[in-house]
Amino acid sequence: MANELELKYGCNPNQKPARIFMKEGELPIEVLNGRPGYINLLDAFNSWQLVKELKEATGLPAAASFKHVSPAGAAVAVEMSDTLKKIYFVDDMKLSPLATAYARARGADRMSSYGDFIALSDTCDEETARIINREVSDGVIAPDYTPEALEILKNKRKGTYNVIKIDPAYRPAPIEHKDVFGVTFEQGRNELKIDESLLKEMPTQNKEIPADAKRDLIIALITLKYTQSNSVCYAKDGQAIGIGAGQQSRIHCTRLAGNKADIWYLRQHPKVMNLPWIEKIRRADRDNTIDVYISEDYDDVLADGVWQQFFTEKPEVLTREEKRAWLDTMTGVALGSDAFFPFGDNIERAHKSGVSYIAQPGGSVRDDHVIGTCDKYNMAMAFTGIRLFHH
Repeated sequence: MANELELKYGCNPNQKPARIFMKEGELPIEVLNGRPGYINLLDAFNSWQLVKELKEATGLPAAASFKHVSPAGAAVAVEMSDTLKKIYFVDDMKLSPLATAYARARGADRMSSYGDFIALSDTCDEETARIINREVSDGVIAPDYTPEALEILKNKRKGTYNVIKIDPAYRPAPIEHKDVFGVTFEQGRNELKIDESLLKEMPTQNKEIPADAKRDLIIALITLKYTQSNSVCYAKDGQAIGIGAGQQSRIHCTRLAGNKADIWYLRQHPKVMNLPWIEKIRRADRDNTIDVYISEDYDDVLADGVWQQFFTEKPEVLTREEKRAWLDTMTGVALGSDAFFPFGDNIERAHKSGVSYIAQPGGSVRDDHVIGTCDKYNMAMAFTGIRLFHH
């Protein structure tokens, strides 16, 4: 491994020269294929830390789908239902545990994951590589690759796909630096370990959080640790299902993440599952069409002269009442927040997306109102006492 890697350009084509380098020692990565860019590597290093911590916290293979320095999805290897396999477009594939984790991570928010950078906690196997090969993606980082997986990935994007191998034993220095406007910032790395010990302080009347929900809260909190703040994450069944990143207002984080969680669940509605697609429609076109179909702008894909581009026959509208009735069946969702909730309106919004369990730092002057709103809906909430801002 070298101690320097020259890049084509920085965040934008006009930002030259660009490189990554180590002041001491060698880079912890080896580029096996392609030519990763500045943003690719920011995504790679942030996402690798996320999946490494997910694996350590849960003992399960983990995967993340990153875009613009925030996760679009993150998940661990929990067996999927036939419904999820279908909406994630992997019902025709053999799935290893690692492939299952990536299918979940990619499937959480498929529109945001379009053109993602992927992180894998374990050696990339052939099953995972085959999923990656059929999706639009910029690159992948993993501790290693089987020969079969590497061959598949090297042929992706006409041989230009970015494949990065990282040394899993690498540990960065405890003090980190960043230059902004010619000024160097210095701070201790955020080495905070996230585990169930953070879920012990329970100010709500309901103090019962089952094991699966604890796992999902841990997944949400670790995801938030590597999400641009402010941020909120909804998680269920071993995966993030809605991430609200980089918002100035906490309620906007909660709404954005909740809306994404709603879309994830509405994709499982029978009307959506049984849409009469024309043959050979591309997955990206199908994703975009579903997104419009379940929105209030459904007429954009159902108008006469338009629906024929996507469907063999005109589908019925998924009405607002049908959507609300379906969303009311979503329960047991876990929610994490990277900073305290200042008002109970966040809990009200979370309730609409089936949230039953919450982990947040606490410490607001309105904690009593937030707790009272949780009690109103019999939610169990833990005060972690730790903030997870990331910039």
